[in-house]
Amino acid sequence: MQINLMTPVNQLGYGVAGLNIFKELRKQADVSLFPIGEPQVVNEEDAHAVRSGMSIAKFYNPDAPCIKIWHQNAMAERIGSGRFIGFPIFELDTFSDLEKHHLQSCDELMVCSQWARKVVTGSNFGYYKADGRPKLPPKTHVVPLGVDAELFPPAPARQDDKTIFFNCGKWEKRKGHDVLIECFNRAFREDDNVELWMMCDNPFIGDSNEKWRSLYKTSPLGSKIKIIPRQHSQQDVYSIMSRTDCGVFPARAEGWNLEALEMLACGKNIITTDYSAHQEFCNKDNSFLIDINEKEMAHDGVFFDGMVGKWASLGDKQKEQLVEHMRMVHGIKQQYVNGWDTQMREFSSINHQGIKTAQQFTWKNTANKIMETLNG
Repeated sequence: MQINLMTPVNQLGYGVAGLNIFKELRKQADVSLFPIGEPQVVNEEDAHAVRSGMSIAKFYNPDAPCIKIWHQNAMAERIGSGRFIGFPIFELDTFSDLEKHHLQSCDELMVCSQWARKVVTGSNFGYYKADGRPKLPPKTHVVPLGVDAELFPPAPARQDDKTIFFNCGKWEKRKGHDVLIECFNRAFREDDNVELWMMCDNPFIGDSNEKWRSLYKTSPLGSKIKIIPRQHSQQDVYSIMSRTDCGVFPARAEGWNLEALEMLACGKNIITTDYSAHQEFCNKDNSFLIDINEKEMAHDGVFFDGMVGKWASLGDKQKEQLVEHMRMVHGIKQQYVNGWDTQMREFSSINHQGIKTAQQFTWKNTANKIMETLNG
């Protein structure tokens, strides 16, 4: 089979997903690669793969199916005239008119989660002017994303009595960064042996990065907070993750959250909201869940204007759960290090359920699901 693949190739979310999907698909098909933007790779193996895919694209098959991994409001352009499948990764529960217009450019859609599929199938795409019949959303397939188990293997448990919490994801209100700093300061005192590591540089907000960093560093427990710059490669990301104890992701909405799944693959505990795409791979057995019982209009004054779409509301109940979860993780770590409880020691050392979950979400499985969809 031949496939025309349009995707970014870089170290951001879309780019990481696109590169990994491309590398797995090319093991099963002839893939013409059409990068969105300038490709950015960090090793010669990936560079060779990208060059090969772009070389094939010079004589692409115009009748082959085209898969576009990109934003839902930019689906107009495509390659060739074959079957066109859009693969957007979105966070809100409603589409704007612009997004629906572009999504209807696609013959079919692939989405990361059952939650995302429900958003598509439950959306009102308008009506045909001629006869007033409702427009049906494109046929939608669930294709979960993955994690590279070779890059993110289970890491040894940290043996000292410090608990290191970790968050990775672009500075955004959507990521719950405003709530995380508040709750970290509520959860602990100056004499608690804890740290919070934040790896959150956002290339899209310019000087506002410094505002976020200042919010954290000037907080009451700022001396316990470590700001980590964006890493060069996924190997570098693993190096950071492997030295932490618990990922904390109080996101109001996620299209997937690669970092949370990577932390599970490392065998780390995670705290996360029980909402949106998290529900595809986070559950009570592998995560400390923050219950979500209300939604609110999505507004941050930067990426979301509050006019279209809702996300999870993080109110007092959710903040208190986050505080309790962080305290619990720290308490478990203390019991583990001091050998107070054999059961707690086993629980704290390695998140076995997290590893088991991550083994089900591989990039190979993502590619297999795409091939099943194309052959269906």
